[in-house]
Parts: sequence; structure tokens; C-alpha cells
Amino acid sequence: MNPPKKRLIEVDFPLRKVSEESVREKNIRHGHISTLHIWWARRPLAASRATALASLLPDDSGNRKDFLRLIQELSPWEAVSSGPSKALFQARKLIRQNFGGKAPRVLDPFAGGGAIPLEALRLGCDVHALDYNPVAVLLNKAVLEFPQKFAHPGSVKTLPLPPKDTSPLLSSSSTTRSPLLQAVKAWGEWVLEEAKRELEVFYPKDPDGAIPVGYIWARTLPCQNPSCGGEIPLMRQTWLAKKDKRKIALKLIPNHKEKRVDTEIVEGSSIDFDPKEGTVARADVRCPLCGGTIDDKTTRRLFREGKSGQRLMAVVLHYPGKTGKIYRLPQDSDLKAYEEATRALEGKRQELFAEWGMDPVPDEPMPPIETLGFRVQRYGLTRWGDLFNSRQKLALITFAEKVRKVYTQMTKQGADPEFAKAVVTYLGLGVNKVATYLCTLTRWRADVISFERVFDRQALPMVWDYGEVNPLSEARGSWDLKSILDVLAHLTRIPPVEEET
Repeated sequence: MNPPKKRLIEVDFPLRKVSEESVREKNIRHGHISTLHIWWARRPLAASRATALASLLPDDSGNRKDFLRLIQELSPWEAVSSGPSKALFQARKLIRQNFGGKAPRVLDPFAGGGAIPLEALRLGCDVHALDYNPVAVLLNKAVLEFPQKFAHPGSVKTLPLPPKDTSPLLSSSSTTRSPLLQAVKAWGEWVLEEAKRELEVFYPKDPDGAIPVGYIWARTLPCQNPSCGGEIPLMRQTWLAKKDKRKIALKLIPNHKEKRVDTEIVEGSSIDFDPKEGTVARADVRCPLCGGTIDDKTTRRLFREGKSGQRLMAVVLHYPGKTGKIYRLPQDSDLKAYEEATRALEGKRQELFAEWGMDPVPDEPMPPIETLGFRVQRYGLTRWGDLFNSRQKLALITFAEKVRKVYTQMTKQGADPEFAKAVVTYLGLGVNKVATYLCTLTRWRADVISFERVFDRQALPMVWDYGEVNPLSEARGSWDLKSILDVLAHLTRIPPVEEET
């Protein structure tokens, strides 16, 4: 047998150009599959595309420079983000020519986030992707399988949309007449409206029309000084806004007579204290009333014994049509709304348990302490449901309920069950995005005036003062499928494997 011909990647490769584009890609969000779901070991699309092409092309000394130039031309995100280009079709044609006129079969047995099989698919290969992790399997279905099956015009016989759907149809261009795109957009809006009918009463607007973007809570512990007995709000710092031209902080005021910590919102020159100094650091707590301290071991023990509580410290709001956010102290109406949500949760939970045959609030135990950076179990948060407060649980199971109803509604209207499953998959990823913000491990970022999702790094550390996002507010962290639709729009532009010019 003749020895196999060397591939281009074995001889030469434009490493500098591909590396530069791979690094630059980290800051690209619009349409990139990284915005679909977090995957920590994600490979850069630029590197995946370039190495796949260099592995599929032969080393031909007469064409080597042209092949390398083609790889460099296809490395930038802009070369593929808007659909197939002349260079991409050239690459697909060259690959087929070197595989007997057929699409080569590419297998990625450890597909992960799907970067390598996606780029092989973009290059016209017959792609097969496997993974042991169920999250990876779901992502690869969303990135590879569903867009190829249902994203192109004419791929489904029936396109059921929500009852009385009045949402504007997507553009009639060949890339956006996608039934999958259209269905995800329309049903995503339906889910929001259905959830809003049930939930908006628990996120009341102010009388002047200001909408709560979210709420800042502090976990609490009782002071261990017998002569004090005050409730300590645990706050790592008290900045609300920390920008060059706008500084606002929450001032903690000891009220010794009532044995409580009062609060005041101060701004600019009125900040006569250091907001960086909170009441807790590395689980060591200081009482603002008596100056007493609680060491880290005692702090953890008190949490495990159920001695901790929570206190609403501030409300973040915005006015529709205006820029910027405003802050105020909590009012009775805020506390009443939360209490009503807590009561409503029990009814909703029982209703869904009867319908689904399982608890809608996840009650599975969390993994052992420090597994993959999990550190909250030592504070008594031992089950997944412990990571959410009552209103967050109510919101999330309501969104989940509406998404499940989409499948029922679509199949009743005659949709292909696989198509309905595809639509619900993307809506489920939307619930997942909300859950990364609607959690008691979400932080308020005073430097960027926004809530930071749970996974700002690959760990689940304890958060003392947390932010509760209003999922109906249209602010960051609320229900929003735009990034998912952007990814789908990008994936629909990848021609089917059999489509060549």
C-alpha cells in the first residue's frame, strides 16, 4: 500500500495569525456559540476551523502558499459570521476534491462545547459528535443537529405559532425565513407574557413608574455577644455605585437603643466612611453595634444550625425611557411582595408536583464540599434548591412550566414532535440563562452598575450580600432570548452538507 499523503498541518501552519484571531475571539459575543451556554473548556472557533482545514487539506508544495493564505483568510470571525463566503465555498470544494468528491466523515468523540464539530460542519464535512457529559450532548444538539434539521426554509411541514400571535415575523431573507428561528422567537415571547401574568405582582413598580431592576439582600447572623443580641447584616462592602462621576453607598448606622442596624443611602461628598469595609471578610464577622466578632468556624456553624436569616437592604430601579439606575431603601410594599411570593410558591409547588410527579424545586443533594469549586455546603446549603430564595424559586418554576407547555401547545397544533423538542430546547437554555442570575449567589457589581451572574468564575463560593434580579425588568439577567436568537441566526447561515456551489 502507498503511504498516506501528508496533510498540510504536518508541514506548515499560519500559527501567529490563527493565534491572534483565537485570542481576539474571546471578546466577540454577537452570534458566537459561547453565548448559548457556559462551557469552561470551550475551544476557540478560529483555531478549530483552521486546524480542521489544515488537517483535511493535503500538503501540496505547488499549492501550499495558496492553502495557507486560505486558512488565514478564514480565521477571523468576520469571515464566517455573516454566512458562507467565497473563501468558505472554496475550502469546502477543495476538501471534497481531496476526498474523492464526497464529504469526509469527521468524528469528535469528546465534542464538549461543540467547537471542533461545528467548524468541521462549516467546512462541509459529514460530522458525528459524541460526549459522555449530558450538558455537552444537549449543546451539540443545539449547535449541530437542530439547526441542520429545522433551521432552513421548508424543513418543516407545519409551523405552529402561539395562539393569537402578533409578533412581527422575521425578515424574509433566505437566512431568517428559518422556521426554527421564527418559532423560538414567537414562543419565547409567549413564555414571557404568560410568566409575566403570574409574576409581575411580586415585582411591583413604584407609584412614579420606576421599575425594580433587582434587590440587594444581606444574609444575617445574630451577634454572639450576650449583651448585644443584635442582628448583623453580612455585607462584604456597601458600594451601590462606584463610577468616576457617580458614587453612592449604603451607610450602616448603629441604633444602640433599638439594638439594630439602620441604613441610609448617601452620595458623593456625604460618604464620610469607607464603603469597602463591610461587616464580613473571609467568614469573619464584625458587629456594627458592639464591635464584637464572630470567627469563621462559628460563622459556618451558625449557618449550619439554621441561625442565619436575610434582610432586604436596597432596591435598584430604573425609569422606562431613561438611562441610569436609582436606589432607595426597602419599603413595606417590597417586603409584602416578597412575603406574597413566598406564600404563592407553596401553592405553585404543590400544583406542579401533582402535574409533573416530582418536586419542581430541585431537591437533589449537592456534590461533596470543594468539588469543582463548590464551597457553599459548609454553610448549610446542601441541596440545589438551597441556592435560591422563595421568589427566585417561584419565578424559575413558573418559567419552566411555561416552557414545558410550549411543547404541548405545538404538538397539539400538529408540529413534528422533534421540531417541538428543538424549540423547547432553546427556550430551556433561556431558563438556564435566567437561573444564572436568579440565584442567591449573584453579586451586585457597583463598578459596572449591574448584577453579575453566578459563574463569573468556575466555582460556587459563598456570597454574603446577594442580588436578586427582576426577571421581567428587561435589564441584564432578565428573560431575554436575543443572544440565543443571534446564535441561531448564525447557525442557519451554515449551508447543509450536500449544498455546494
